[in-house]
Amino acid sequence: MAYTYAGHTHQKIKPLIVIETTILCIAGYLGLYVASFADSFDDFATLQVHLSNVLIFVGFSQLSLLAVGLYELRLRESIRGVVRRILVSIGIAYFLHDGILLNLVPSLEVNNYFIPAAALIGIISLSLFRFVIMENEWFGFSRKDVLIIGAGERASIIEKRMRRRADRRGINLVGFVPLAGDKYNGIQNETIVSLEVQEELEKFVLENDIQEIVIACDERRDALPLQALFNFKIRGVEITDILDFIERETGQVAVNLIYPSWVIYSNGFRTTNHLRESLDYLFNAFIAVIVFFFAWPFMLITALLIYLEDGRKTGASVFYKQERVGLDGRVFKIIKFRSMRPDAEKGGAQFAQKNDDRTTKIGGFLRKYRVDELPQLFNVFKGEMGFVGPRPERPQFVTDFIKQIPYYNQRHNVKPGLTGWAQLKYPYGSSSEDTIEKLKFDLYYIKHRSILFDLLILLRTVEVILFGKGR
Repeated sequence: MAYTYAGHTHQKIKPLIVIETTILCIAGYLGLYVASFADSFDDFATLQVHLSNVLIFVGFSQLSLLAVGLYELRLRESIRGVVRRILVSIGIAYFLHDGILLNLVPSLEVNNYFIPAAALIGIISLSLFRFVIMENEWFGFSRKDVLIIGAGERASIIEKRMRRRADRRGINLVGFVPLAGDKYNGIQNETIVSLEVQEELEKFVLENDIQEIVIACDERRDALPLQALFNFKIRGVEITDILDFIERETGQVAVNLIYPSWVIYSNGFRTTNHLRESLDYLFNAFIAVIVFFFAWPFMLITALLIYLEDGRKTGASVFYKQERVGLDGRVFKIIKFRSMRPDAEKGGAQFAQKNDDRTTKIGGFLRKYRVDELPQLFNVFKGEMGFVGPRPERPQFVTDFIKQIPYYNQRHNVKPGLTGWAQLKYPYGSSSEDTIEKLKFDLYYIKHRSILFDLLILLRTVEVILFGKGR
């Protein structure tokens, strides 16, 4: 039962979407029933308008649920956090429907009780449904039994990367099988399955109904039971390389495990979607025009606030221009609202830190809600950036990173972006170690990029803005 994670719709999310869409349709119908006490729907045309509103409300609600991250399998939230997101998403749907659509299309005007009733029923129903799922870990989230071949240095990456329960949603790690070629026993807290691999592995896999085997040994030559693996493959047991397993389960490429043959035989890091490349600028420019249309008043207010805080005293510009490395290593100047003091880098280039004391009062707010990034719309118009992609770094840092971090230069195969997969999955970075972690997500994005993946990232960025998760 193969599936991929992020960038493509997760196979196990589909039934959740279908059932929650059904719940919302029922909520809309019940809201219609409540509204019928105030108005009679004897007129077929009136009933038709109300049914159209049910479908519109369900559509807005589903888009909002996606935007606030409720279809992210590894959402690390308590039930309280999930209910809060449901409240926000239904609130957004309410606003889009009642505050915008009905004003733009008066012919869709409905009974005043319909939307409140449908929203309330939807919130209660979805919250109860999510509670049942989270408590029981069922509803299509079948846990696949996985056996890891290897218990050394490479296999220990799985233990370190997938420590939490949320990291293993959908899989059950049965254990790690040590091989003679493992450099050392790197597994500390997981089950070690000690057996004679060449003779006993096949029996163990069949008796325990193992559905997937992950090859994570340190030395493969003359160590793997090839005949047994061949037999497993014929029986339908998945055989997965550790790189592909980590990529699928964590949404990142483990750069410290990459070996040349994996790059050669995988689809690499360059896109093969030529249509997407051809339409890339038009796609980004179109979105930039829409965002600018709604954002320009906020940009004007932001510029005024920066000027009043310290711009008029210091004479410093409200904008901040800085050299960054873009597509194919070309250097360009990024434009942002200034969120730090004018003398923030008098000692030279340095990473921004958490709770950085160089940040101005208004700057802290701008960074938290990503408002400081809005002037980069002009970089998008100039074709230097896209909306989605790896965040561009400064040339001084890039020079060092290319020397220190394998495959770092691959992130320049695509245009940098205002937001990206790494920003959603690993939103804070202030050191070389953080850069390595973010690179893993950047390479995953480059490897799986598509227009649908970009749209997903843009919708998930709404979550960052709504809940102030920017830094």
